[in-house]
Amino acid sequence: MLCEALDVSRGTFYNHIFRNKRDNVWYLKRREELREKIQQVFDESKQIYGAGKITAVLKERGCITSEKTVRFLMQEMGLISIRQISKSLYEKELRKRNNRLNQQFNPSAPNQVWVGDVTYFRFNNKNYHICAVMDLYARTIIAYRISFKNSTQLVKSTFRQTYETRQPQQNLIFHSDRGTNYRSYSFCSYLKSLHVEQSFSRTHTPYDNSVIESFLSSMKREELYRTKYRSEYELRKAIDDYVTFYNTKRPHSKKSKQNPYGKGKGILFRDIGVQIMGFS
Repeated sequence: MLCEALDVSRGTFYNHIFRNKRDNVWYLKRREELREKIQQVFDESKQIYGAGKITAVLKERGCITSEKTVRFLMQEMGLISIRQISKSLYEKELRKRNNRLNQQFNPSAPNQVWVGDVTYFRFNNKNYHICAVMDLYARTIIAYRISFKNSTQLVKSTFRQTYETRQPQQNLIFHSDRGTNYRSYSFCSYLKSLHVEQSFSRTHTPYDNSVIESFLSSMKREELYRTKYRSEYELRKAIDDYVTFYNTKRPHSKKSKQNPYGKGKGILFRDIGVQIMGFS
């Protein structure tokens, strides 16, 4: 009577009844076992494998099933391959990295805003990566370091030495471009532990970090590109001398301010440069 009223064939109705009975015994058990195996393969792949690869792995292990079934169970379990969402997660993370400096290059006191960047100079068939940190208040280089590798260790060690030497108060902003060194988990976590607010330039916008980039460009054009060095020692000494020259003698409109560091400024910065300079 129900089949006639709902215009459903009796065969379909009885198949539905029998299938539900099977679900209550072996079907649900097999499905639960399959879910556990899918979860195991998914975890072993570090959340990389999707339904197709998980199906292939299960078949290699003697568990025959279809990709459609695996995909359905993965959706039911909330398992999503990281390959499908990695780009969106990356773009979401980039949006969090705001440009807090926003080209405001005139802080009112020392140790409020530091900026950093890395460049390289090729000498004797080797790349020498130069990492520099500048205090925007007086536009002075407060630290730099040289390394054969453009690594997270380079930017972290340069910043650490600067921080330990100057002991800035809280509310310090450190601005850089979006290089992988400055976006690395190790470096970002280190700044966070020091309560340093990190700021990033916008993508493909060098003007957001123009002050430190101007220094590095000037050092290359005024010293490195126009001198033929005979040894690595001469190169290192030339960089150190140029930093001292830039901090103490080179005319700059910003440096017309009263020196916030007191007398002997040249000696102070030269000593810092020599102390942290080295190859890591």
